Amino acid sequence: MTATQSDKAHLFRSLHTPGEPLALANAWDVASARVIEAAGAPAIATTSAGVAWSLGSPDGDALARERALDLISRIAAAVAVPVTADIEGGYGQGAADVAETVNGVLAAGAVGVNIEDGTRPSEELARRLAAARQTADRAGVDFFLNARIDTYLRALGDPDPDVRLQDTLDRARTYVDAGADGVFVPGVTDSATIKALAGDIAVPLNVMARPGAPTVAELGALGVARVSLGSGVAQAAYAAARRAAQELTTTGAYGSLTGGIAFPELNALLAEPR
Repeated sequence: MTATQSDKAHLFRSLHTPGEPLALANAWDVASARVIEAAGAPAIATTSAGVAWSLGSPDGDALARERALDLISRIAAAVAVPVTADIEGGYGQGAADVAETVNGVLAAGAVGVNIEDGTRPSEELARRLAAARQTADRAGVDFFLNARIDTYLRALGDPDPDVRLQDTLDRARTYVDAGADGVFVPGVTDSATIKALAGDIAVPLNVMARPGAPTVAELGALGVARVSLGSGVAQAAYAAARRAAQELTTTGAYGSLTGGIAFPELNALLAEPR
């Protein structure tokens, strides 16, 4: 029996367990989503940067909402597991626009979103989160609303570690009060800071992993409930394309193609109905 959107929403929420993190290798198109699903992923998360790049746009609220929603819809239709979408700041100028975006995400079949504060005042993201929460509640979907805090990723505010930690915790409380189900703090890899965040934030904590960061198991031991790779997988894929192109044009060799997914395997993934 095919799972309904409501079933997928409940499943996705249940995967957020502090100590046993949900590990998400972010997808940016249908093929990457199918590959990640086939690798055993229990859910698919999109990367806004990877999505934007694949559609010929830079990251940073430059992609048109309609193009982002179309891609989310294609991915959600292509996989059997729950899908959560990175929608940057909500693809709009204010809370009403974010509500419209979330309506579109729901119509696309996804069961959650990330919405980021960036350089916006925390009060502005709180308004956006509240609008998103109200929209999802009206739709009757157990939608997972993940609030992204950019204090570490963008080195915002006072650089003093204690001040930055307190600022992050203050923002997290504001966002949870506005309806966030989870808090995403990318850019932090220090174990002591992650442990402090997990201990003081009342909802599941999501962090972004990169080379040199603690392993998923180590992050789980610190209290993390969700680990994602952000745009890292897309960046690695584009780096592979560059290596192949450089090798071809400089030496005429093809060694960079070694290790690629076999054509029949990749083709079959896209041929399988969902």
